[in-house]
Amino acid sequence: MLQAQIFIDKHELIGTQLLYEFIMQLLIRQEINGATAFEGTVGYGINQRINKPNALFSFDETPMIVVFIDTEPKVKKALKALRKVWKGGLITTNAVELFIDDDDTAAHNSYL
Repeated sequence: MLQAQIFIDKHELIGTQLLYEFIMQLLIRQEINGATAFEGTVGYGINQRINKPNALFSFDETPMIVVFIDTEPKVKKALKALRKVWKGGLITTNAVELFIDDDDTAAHNSYL
């Protein structure tokens, strides 16, 4: 299994659509089993400038991360489809192992 993390800004757009919503819809079309978008409290990028979007009078972008896990071929296919239409952000991947109780083979099979 492979986990992907896509680091973006919350209000970033692709066309007129919020990027994180676009990514979620793309992942559904790619038949990824599930994904979650997390909103960050604070973050910084390559410029090393800390963004504090919740500070008083802040115009900083809210950091977000979209995370999803699936088989390696499906994750790579989805990321390639995303990169065809969007070149920004930072994308990382990690090999992961699902923890499934040995007695719950039905749950294990639903993720494969």
